[in-house]
Amino acid sequence: MNCPTCGSTGFYNVFGPDCASPSCPDFRGQYVYRGATAAPATKASSTIGPGANLSGANLSNANLSGANLRGADLSNANLRGADLEDADLNGANLNGANLRGANLENAYLWNANLWKADLTGADLRGANLRGADLEDADLRDADLEDADLRDADLEDADLRGADLEDADLRHAILNGADLRGANLYGAGLEDADLRGANLKDADLNGADLNGADLNGADLENADLTGATYDRYTAWPAGFNPVAKGAVLKP
Repeated sequence: MNCPTCGSTGFYNVFGPDCASPSCPDFRGQYVYRGATAAPATKASSTIGPGANLSGANLSNANLSGANLRGADLSNANLRGADLEDADLNGANLNGANLRGANLENAYLWNANLWKADLTGADLRGANLRGADLEDADLRDADLEDADLRDADLEDADLRGADLEDADLRHAILNGADLRGANLYGAGLEDADLRGANLKDADLNGADLNGADLNGADLENADLTGATYDRYTAWPAGFNPVAKGAVLKP
């Protein structure tokens, strides 16, 4: 974006003017992440960093790779298409944030609040989402391969077509989640709460279901070939896991 004062490239307008040229009157040297643009906001802080107040900010397509946003308030922020690879978002508030198509590969989101966040098509491969609140989040077609979702709350989340291959979902809350057509190949679902989850056409090949609660879950056409379970696994009434290819562990 060109600076309206001097015309040079690299003008940032997150919550105020900041030109990249030190000779420009609008040079502030604060907004270092290329592509971050937003209208002024009355509640926002003036810097991007730990604990920053960026509620409602327009950071679409911003380069925030490796940024330290630990504990930041990004509620209702527009982060569509943003690059947040390796970013530290531990404990951040992303309630209602738009993260469609965002790159969050290997991002740190421990205990982050992503309630009702839009993560459609987002890249979350290897991300640490342990203990994160993803209740009612939209994760359709998101890539969560190898993601750490231990103890995460995914109640009523929309995970249709999501890739959760080899994801760690131990003790995760997935009751009422929509997992139709999701890839859960090799996923760790030990002691996960899947009550009432929709797993129609899901791939659970080789998944670990030891101690998982699947009461009321829809497993129509789900692939359970090689999935393991134990005597503590709770299945829907009348469901025969062995007939579906699941293996009982002694």
